[in-house]
Amino acid sequence: MNKIKLSQISKIQDSRGWFLKVIQGNENLLPDYTGEIYFTSANPGQVKGGHYHCQANEWFCLIKGNATLNLVDTESEEKLEINLSENNPVLIFIPPFIAHAFTNTDQVNEFILFAYTDKYYDPKDTISYEF
Repeated sequence: MNKIKLSQISKIQDSRGWFLKVIQGNENLLPDYTGEIYFTSANPGQVKGGHYHCQANEWFCLIKGNATLNLVDTESEEKLEINLSENNPVLIFIPPFIAHAFTNTDQVNEFILFAYTDKYYDPKDTISYEF
């Protein structure tokens, strides 16, 4: 079928888990601007995130496992902790200047996190934050 297109994508793995960017935002036939869609995993006890953005908005949904999401408003220093579970899915919107870190709270299984960002990846817009 000539209408079907397959594109090779790369899964990046390290000791914490894996990262798989599914949509990079520049694929053929997307609207003029889409952003990026990706999935990431974390092994038991591992942390993903630990940063904030000055420009990017992000949306997250834990689709497998259990995690704690720690949030800090880098301007007001307000803090929030949210317990997440695949059994109670929620979509979380995180605007710029909110530091975020997802910790896998399961002792055995990885978690899988869905993410969408309205900006293409820019390392200058990812600022590390110590929790």
